[in-house]
Amino acid sequence: MLSNGIIQAAYVIAALLFIFSLRGLSNQETAKSGNIYGMIGMAIALIAAVASIKGGLHWIVIAMIIGATIGLYLAKKVEMTQMPELVALLHSFVGMAAVLVGLNSFLDPHIQNFHGGELTVHLVEIFVGVFIGAVTFSGSVVAFGKLNGRISSKPLSIPNKHYWNLAAIVVSIILMFTFVEVKNGAGATISLLIMAIIAFVFGFHLVASIGGADMPVVISMLNSYSGWAAAAAGFMLGNDLLIVTGALVGSSGAILSYIMCKAMNRSFISVIAGGFGSDGSSTSSSDEEQGEYREMQPAEVAQTLKEARSVIIVPGYGMAVAQAQGAVSNITEKLRAMDIEVRFGIHPVAGRLPGHMNVLLAEAKVPYDIVLEMDEINDDFPETDVVWVIGANDTVNPAAEEDPNSPIAGMPVLEVWKAKTVVISKRSMNTGYAGVQNPLFFKENSYMLFGDAKDSVEKVLQNL
Repeated sequence: MLSNGIIQAAYVIAALLFIFSLRGLSNQETAKSGNIYGMIGMAIALIAAVASIKGGLHWIVIAMIIGATIGLYLAKKVEMTQMPELVALLHSFVGMAAVLVGLNSFLDPHIQNFHGGELTVHLVEIFVGVFIGAVTFSGSVVAFGKLNGRISSKPLSIPNKHYWNLAAIVVSIILMFTFVEVKNGAGATISLLIMAIIAFVFGFHLVASIGGADMPVVISMLNSYSGWAAAAAGFMLGNDLLIVTGALVGSSGAILSYIMCKAMNRSFISVIAGGFGSDGSSTSSSDEEQGEYREMQPAEVAQTLKEARSVIIVPGYGMAVAQAQGAVSNITEKLRAMDIEVRFGIHPVAGRLPGHMNVLLAEAKVPYDIVLEMDEINDDFPETDVVWVIGANDTVNPAAEEDPNSPIAGMPVLEVWKAKTVVISKRSMNTGYAGVQNPLFFKENSYMLFGDAKDSVEKVLQNL
């Protein structure tokens, strides 16, 4: 067992490495080093935490072996396209951990060592920790189900849903005062358990009420919740590193959620209250018949690309699902060899996780310097010869600017329709994840390339 001074020093070093990790992850070029800092920091934290344990070490070792085995299995099995749902599932683990830590902290006989104001503070820590953890757990499970298709992406809408949410919070606050007043015994236990049940239901309803269009925000929001749940667990356990780490995750997740809401022209409060998201039943004019669409074959797309001087490729979740990024990278390399300018336009919420498209393109060896964010490239579309949209839908929907009644009205989008020619790769004319029809498909300068994205891109590559 290491001395307390060495353990605290290890915690400080681990906390600094976590800060360096977040700093590294903010940029594509330094993301790899950011991940390495995080892994080293977690290894130091884990070793220091295990070294501080006075008894029952064999149980900890067994748990670590089981956890590491599951982690390695998931790391090898899960595709990049499944990463958003995996992140949501992992958030649920943090939430449940906070619930279990809270319940055990209350049942721990050492709670009798707390007196007066110290006991009150500790009981509030337990209550709040269990509440946040329960909301995080059930909300993350629902997000996982929505992302992998096991739960409909349509928002759950029950009468007076906001009043039910408010009632859940008010009842939980009343139960907290009861819990702190009673302090121990059956009354306190019942209050804690009733609140936990309410929190589980509240978390389920909160995320189930949010539609598919806002799922990327929900993921980052749950990331923030899991951080605060970890921080709450740190307070209950008296672990400074857990408090610092939880605060880092919670605050960074909240900042990311705010940035994403701004990118989607959403009110953060409205999103987390379940106020947005399309169920596909909008009365917007964008849902009405738009006209005839035009179709292109792979050979025609290849010829159009060869005749262009500038090309912008806009990837979306469809490209990720089809795993077409490798073929897209090959086309990019071939076009650039023909002295054709090729760039990529990435929407802040492309895919279902922030940075998802950037990671896929980096994995396919697409140069960082030609991958541009929406704000950097939006003004260039009018001077672009060809825009190739591969699997994107809602992020290139002109209804966001042209139709004030659209569920995505006001959402900043990539203005691809301003280019001379737009090619859209899709399996069919179905709506996107937000359930909103896209007028882009019927524009005079737009052409549809139907089929699986990978097959279509590879056929274009062969014709090139």
